[in-house]
Amino acid sequence: MPKLKTKSAVKKRFKLTGTGKIKRTTAYKRHCLLCKTPKMKRQARGGAILDDTNFKTVIRFMHG
Repeated sequence: MPKLKTKSAVKKRFKLTGTGKIKRTTAYKRHCLLCKTPKMKRQARGGAILDDTNFKTVIRFMHG
């Protein structure tokens, strides 16, 4: 059985933390920033931890 490759999209979008959680970037921060409120842009600044509902899917794609 050949090895499975890691999904390229997952490599670019997610990072694994030291404790085994998955870090992701915040959405809605790419374009049309003029119409978004300063509060929304400020809160979207940092990263976030991936929710448990998507954890299994992303980890399967990460490890092939």
